Amino acid sequence: MKTAFIGLGHMGLPMALNLLKAGLALSCYDLAEAPLTQAEAAGARRAASIADAVTGADVIITMLPASRHVEGAYLEAEGGILAHAKAGALLIDCSTIAPAAAIRVAQAAAECGMVMIDAPVSGGTAGAQAGTLTFMVGGEAAALERARPWLEKMGSNIFHAGASGCGQTAKVCNNMLLGILMLGTSEALRLGMANGMDPAALSQIMSKSSGRNWALEVYNPCPGVMPTAPASRGYQGGFGVDLMLKDLGLAVEAAQSHAAATPLGELARQQYQRLSAQGHGGLDFSCAFAYLEP
Repeated sequence: MKTAFIGLGHMGLPMALNLLKAGLALSCYDLAEAPLTQAEAAGARRAASIADAVTGADVIITMLPASRHVEGAYLEAEGGILAHAKAGALLIDCSTIAPAAAIRVAQAAAECGMVMIDAPVSGGTAGAQAGTLTFMVGGEAAALERARPWLEKMGSNIFHAGASGCGQTAKVCNNMLLGILMLGTSEALRLGMANGMDPAALSQIMSKSSGRNWALEVYNPCPGVMPTAPASRGYQGGFGVDLMLKDLGLAVEAAQSHAAATPLGELARQQYQRLSAQGHGGLDFSCAFAYLEP
């Protein structure tokens, strides 16, 4: 079966490479030259356009930056995916976008006789490279089962979140909580250090107590506490402040559209907005620890 992959960014490229390693016939397209060259070297067919990539494809996977890019790629009248994909094609969007945008695109796909799921991921670039991503899937259960052989080649955890858009809702809820947890963990460590505690000792204590959380145990924001964390390499790599800011914006937007109360989510968004405005948008989001202000 022919598979098309659109969007070879920091996440998309390693995901596509894992599909190639599994022996899939892949046509790839991206606006940037370098990842296309890398995918081609690994055995992919280089497509000249979105239309070229998706024509005749049985499965189409997209990994794009934001809602406007996804809607443009799928809905553009002349060169978009829906204009050129064949009826019955399975569409898998792994981008992180607004749930409402995912629903709009899925409805348009259904009107064209195609099946679509939203399948945003968690696990970061390390998970994309290792093929251990978590997929949060919105759409029909039968569509997920069709997509499972492809998802299993890129990830190790696959959850059916519900109807179209629910995968995106799960993703923005998860990342809103992550942003809040990182800020809280950073504040707690800073408070301990201000009172004379060693951050490694405090981290160990809290990781065995009721304050334990992923940011503390797996992604510690204090330099030197966890050698594998971005904090110990100058906050380089990982999940950027601007990416966290985008996801928090999606969470706040989703909350406003459904009259849900997310005061901590909004406060976290404001804190990451400040970091971005200060020029730290490209650093890992755990750099909040380094730039906490009294």
